[in-house]
Amino acid sequence: MEQLGTVLMVSKAPAAWPDALDLLSSQYYRVLTARSADEAKATLSDAHVDLVMVDDGGDGEGLSLLSDLRISHPDVVRILVVDPQYSLAQKALSAASIYQFLRKPLDAVQVGLVVKRALETRELARRHRLLSREFKFSGDSLGVDGRPGVPVHPESHRFEKLIYVSEKMAQLCDLARKAAKTEMPILIQGETGTGKELLARGIHYNSNRHTSPLMIQNCGGMPDELLQSELFGHKRGAFTGAISDRLGLFRAADNGTVFLDEISEVSPSFQVSLLRFLQEGEVKPVGSDKTETCNVRVIVASNRSLKAMAEAGKFRKDLYFRLRGSELEVPPLRDRPDDIPALAEFFAAKHSNAIGRKVLGISAGVWEKLVHFDWPGNVRELENEIRRMVALAKDGEYLTTDTLSPAILAAAPRAPRVVKGFMPEGATLKEKVESLEKQLVGEVLSRHRWNQSRAANELGLSRVGLANKIKRYGLAETS
Repeated sequence: MEQLGTVLMVSKAPAAWPDALDLLSSQYYRVLTARSADEAKATLSDAHVDLVMVDDGGDGEGLSLLSDLRISHPDVVRILVVDPQYSLAQKALSAASIYQFLRKPLDAVQVGLVVKRALETRELARRHRLLSREFKFSGDSLGVDGRPGVPVHPESHRFEKLIYVSEKMAQLCDLARKAAKTEMPILIQGETGTGKELLARGIHYNSNRHTSPLMIQNCGGMPDELLQSELFGHKRGAFTGAISDRLGLFRAADNGTVFLDEISEVSPSFQVSLLRFLQEGEVKPVGSDKTETCNVRVIVASNRSLKAMAEAGKFRKDLYFRLRGSELEVPPLRDRPDDIPALAEFFAAKHSNAIGRKVLGISAGVWEKLVHFDWPGNVRELENEIRRMVALAKDGEYLTTDTLSPAILAAAPRAPRVVKGFMPEGATLKEKVESLEKQLVGEVLSRHRWNQSRAANELGLSRVGLANKIKRYGLAETS
């Protein structure tokens, strides 16, 4: 059964809530735990969390965390757990904007019911916002308060911190979810800035290892000695500067995951060490005669084709084949323009919340330029552009082309998409045009899984207009 949501329980002693933990897990919630505010914030930066339940402990730290989350993660439902004698100050509770508070000792059934009702309420509020926006905006031109040109975009989806709408990313994330349940190494490839690390974090938090550590190491530009030390550890005195023993990321992440970015940059000698670890699970710290074993899932990423490098003799073929237990290719942003509006909206909300600035939305002129630009720096470049625009925008206004970078302003319109390999049928021009229209309408409906509201928005049609074309061309949903 699919998970109902992710609950993060923050307590200095989370094991003190065994009944609640077991009940939520049995009800198909994913349950993560953290022992401090810093640990909770680190988890929230990596994983998509729906609800946070915090044990205040009487020192005010838990309430302070929830107050911070109201700004940094406004969509997360917040629940406070307090001691029976805890004095609740209305002002403090209002600042944290908590959904509910529970007194200890916790009743597992009550916890399960509160979590269920809280997430149901959030989902109803989300659907209300979407319906309100759909009724308030027409699919063609109307915007907030009658402003022209602000389009309605399809609902976005998430794979932890990855935001997407496009079919390409939906297929990639479906494959990543399946790969996460295996124990095989995973190779993630894609251009710089496409979100390879976010995909790796998503895989870890959807795997059976999500309660164990995720360790990350960028291998680019690191000398062998330092990389060996970082991953395999070292003994005191093993080399100049080794003033104490170092555990190493592989042993530190035992039963967890290690993500190695820019794996294409490592030397042939390090490739040998990594291959042995993948084969035997053995770790030999630098300067030690003793071999340790650890159980780690390895995910690697590269912005260069490892297959091409292996064929050219620049990367060990046996290591390449060992790493590609599952191979995932993250498409560049220019090949999935449908994702640009969803990402831009997300980044605008994120960075406006971070600096306490109210942004009403993004103008139609900005949408047009963002979608037409090629984004050589991919999602990272898009986020930097939106962050800059938010910083330059006035409080309570829209993001407009006045604050766009010159290169993006100069972007030429993209060529219209065509269906590859499709030859219109018919003898006359009218018949050929109708044949092409039928194919395009069918393709858009299929991509949106026959959600007619989303398909109509993309095609620039009303729901009635789309329904007429479906009837005219005899289109039908296929299972």
